[in-house]
Amino acid sequence: MEDKLYQYYFNKEEPNKSCLLALRSIILSQDEQITETQKWGMPCFCFKNKMFCYLWTDKKTEEPYILFVEGKHLNFPELETGNRARMKIFRISPEKDIPLTILEEILQAALDLYRSGSIKI
Repeated sequence: MEDKLYQYYFNKEEPNKSCLLALRSIILSQDEQITETQKWGMPCFCFKNKMFCYLWTDKKTEEPYILFVEGKHLNFPELETGNRARMKIFRISPEKDIPLTILEEILQAALDLYRSGSIKI
C-alpha cells in the first residue's frame, strides 16, 4: 500500500482506524481484480480500473461507511441514498462487529453489476 494510503488509515483514531482497516481487507478479499487507490482524499477501490466503492467517515458522527458508486442499482434496506442520485452508503458502527454476511452480500451484488456488464468497464 502506498504511503499516502497508509496515512489515511493511520491518521484515524481508534476504533475507526481498526474498523477501516478491517473494511479495507474485506473489500480487497472479494475479488482478485479489486485494486486500491486514493481519490478526493479517500481510499477508492476499483474493479478492473473502474471505480467501485470508497471508504469514508461521516462528518457529523465520524462513523465509517462504504460508498457504493453504482448504489442506485443495489436494492438492500441497509443501504442509504440520502440526497445522492447515483451512490448509496453502508454505515458501519466501529463499536460493533462488522455485519460480515450482509456486507459481503452487498459487495458481491455490486461486483456482479460490473461482471455482468450492467456497468460498463
